[in-house]
Amino acid sequence: MIKIATLPVATRDARERIQRRMCGAVPASLIPASLIPGLNMRKLLAILVISCWATSAYAQKADLIVTNAKIVTLDPASTIAQALAVRDGKIVAVGGNDAMEGLIGPATRRVDAGGRTIIPGLIDSHIHAVRAGLTYATEVNWIGAKTIGEAMERLRQAAKARPASWIIVAGGWSELQFAEKRRPTLAEVMSAVPDNPAYIQLFYSAVLMTPKAQQALGMSADQPPAGITSERAASGETTGWFNGSIVSISALFDRLPRPNFEENVAGTRQFFTELNRLGITGIVDPGGFSIYPSHYAALQKLWREKSLSVRVAYSLFAQNVGAEFEEYKTLTPFLPMGFGDDMLRFNGIGERITGAMYNNNAPDAAAKDKFLEIIRWAAKQGLTVTIHWQEDKSVHHLLDLYEEVNKETPIAPLRWSIAHLDNTSSETLARMKALGVGWTMQDAMYLGGDRIVAQAGEAARSMPPIVMALRTGVHIGAGTDAHRVASYNPFVALQWMLDGKTVGGLPSGPDETPSREDALRLYTVGSAWFCFDETRRGTLENGKLADFAILDRDFMSVPIEQIGATASLLTVVGGKTVYAADVFSNAK
Repeated sequence: MIKIATLPVATRDARERIQRRMCGAVPASLIPASLIPGLNMRKLLAILVISCWATSAYAQKADLIVTNAKIVTLDPASTIAQALAVRDGKIVAVGGNDAMEGLIGPATRRVDAGGRTIIPGLIDSHIHAVRAGLTYATEVNWIGAKTIGEAMERLRQAAKARPASWIIVAGGWSELQFAEKRRPTLAEVMSAVPDNPAYIQLFYSAVLMTPKAQQALGMSADQPPAGITSERAASGETTGWFNGSIVSISALFDRLPRPNFEENVAGTRQFFTELNRLGITGIVDPGGFSIYPSHYAALQKLWREKSLSVRVAYSLFAQNVGAEFEEYKTLTPFLPMGFGDDMLRFNGIGERITGAMYNNNAPDAAAKDKFLEIIRWAAKQGLTVTIHWQEDKSVHHLLDLYEEVNKETPIAPLRWSIAHLDNTSSETLARMKALGVGWTMQDAMYLGGDRIVAQAGEAARSMPPIVMALRTGVHIGAGTDAHRVASYNPFVALQWMLDGKTVGGLPSGPDETPSREDALRLYTVGSAWFCFDETRRGTLENGKLADFAILDRDFMSVPIEQIGATASLLTVVGGKTVYAADVFSNAK
């Protein structure tokens, strides 16, 4: 043990000056040489070591400490902890309440979780959030509406807030979510918003437009745009509903008035806060139809201002059919793979690589050659590739090309992935595993599964084959594909993963039900893999980024049918509070 003596004033002054030098505060030239010879240097150095250690320890106090929690760490040992500490945006301690005492300093923020459950921040591995944010401030959202009356009331409120403006519902709903089990009629919409042009989109298959909306777009039921057909009742009268494909519906949506830049920024901020309310701290965004480079300006503004509340990894989606390769070669020199930081990062190309291979179950040789040219180039550039593919019966066309590229450039380190593919087979999963190709799996079966169950019959019991994929060892990330074709609510997706029920109550994938912990892993560390972050986030361990959510109920024990109603009471990204309900308002 080193005994510390009280030093004379002059000696203390020398000690303090040397201490500052040792701790990197002042240059050596500022320490008077005349003061040093009077000290016992061995004793002085010992004192200085202890003093510097104490100074360092004081500086190493936590910025934030959360205690009295049930922390689902998702570490390899499935540890359940009681408290955690955060410093400089990272977790520095996980354990019991008592273990945090030494990390508390005068500037430490303290949060008592009150016994509530904490989970790692959720990461949606496939969500069109950047596009959703552009229009979120000016759209009407039917997500969670349980009756047509409730949906109509949301239209009324929007019309009251924005008289005579466009009323747009861009998707994310199904008629089966309503107690009436049907779509709203033109008469119901006209009664709710008689003075507004209204456009209501159902997935990418149908749109209701009021006469004012049709007139504003210069179309009619008798003269619909190319690729769009008018729906008619048995009497022959038009219903106001129009049907089309994903391409034609997207083209129709593009004709709607777009929000201005300020509305883009406000919408992005609002949408990301809504995601935070649901415990989401990260997304992997595959671009999408109708989102061009200029449309990323709102996202980039929030990033420059350091006000992003969700970590975003984004891909380039080819917009110019027939000129996709030129588009990629023009844009990617300014976006090398991984360009960005912890909050905003470029993550490669996809989910449409070429128009000819998009939703094409029988591509010809020319389509394959063009696609191969691009992905061969992408592999040599070190780019991640994600691809939209629906059917297992045709995915061999894609995997054949991947295997050809892999002979020249190993693609496993590039973390290529396939999105959707709900009916994938054991053979396909084995090929994906061999290539190191991941699978981003969404809850499409929740809103859209009733039709698929009716068509597939018993085969739907294993759609999507989550447990089979886990056993095969394929990397899986969970997500929603929101917001036009699905709800962005991750807890709705998690409930569906665990009970296998569609919105209409039919069984979907009951033979492929993961455990609660496995489902949560797919939505956290599983999704983090797709943006090269699985060693940095997705679990609550020392050294990981401090992204977590305190929930309003215990995900691990509440009845499964209650999981979909879960929300976060406090969401933290990098140690910073990005959402706080009233109960934690003092934690902002």
